[in-house]
Amino acid sequence: MQLNGTPPEMEQVKTLALTNYGHFTSMRVEDGHVRGLSHHMQRLLRDSRQLFDVELDVERVRHFVRLALEDAPALTTARVTIYDPALDLGSIGQDAEPHVLVTTREASPGIASPLRLRAISYVRDDPPVKHIGLYAALRRRRIAQRDGFDDVLFLNPNGTISEIATSNIGFVRDGQIIWPKAEYLSGVTMTLLQQELDESVMVEPVTLADLDEMDAVFATNAATGLRAVSAIEGNEWPREHPVLDELRGLYADIPGERV
Repeated sequence: MQLNGTPPEMEQVKTLALTNYGHFTSMRVEDGHVRGLSHHMQRLLRDSRQLFDVELDVERVRHFVRLALEDAPALTTARVTIYDPALDLGSIGQDAEPHVLVTTREASPGIASPLRLRAISYVRDDPPVKHIGLYAALRRRRIAQRDGFDDVLFLNPNGTISEIATSNIGFVRDGQIIWPKAEYLSGVTMTLLQQELDESVMVEPVTLADLDEMDAVFATNAATGLRAVSAIEGNEWPREHPVLDELRGLYADIPGERV
């Protein structure tokens, strides 16, 4: 763990627990390269404008990430959290000076196991922002896991599907990729796949009643890439599907950008 390139003091990180105001991005680093690195940096730049009204120096951020990776494994998940240790509950409106916290953990080399999802009605605060206020999402993930599922699928008040707690969701119908038409956090992996697909991608409202029409379902996340969804409530799908294999191949062929 490094804050602005050096090990932090307790006083500098306790704000994350006590105030919990900031944003982040997580990326899979393979031998110093990241697929979609520029998208991750643009996300940090955009969210810093939104949350702190400042222009983030993304080259400075990349420098801090490189420092944190010096002793990390070749395959690493790096999280960059942007927050201001000086802000507290009473002074949240003052001018901000965001700091850069980089944490790393060893990443799994294999394909993640398929997900079984429980659907719960919930809309995240500021869905387009990858903010650190994860209580409500994790609370619903805990409910799903306590009920025997792997994760939670969010439903809008009108019953349409939006996203998984920390992943995007996609569907396959008659060989066609479908993204849900809803407000959600558009992930980097989802964005990269959409750029690589030759055929058009459909965007339409999807409800639980539409799941019988789907041939396969998948989740996308920067840490795990593409992951099959084997079940949503009572609907089930095969763990493998030719379109999922194609998407994995497209994603694997995307060259990484050097940090």
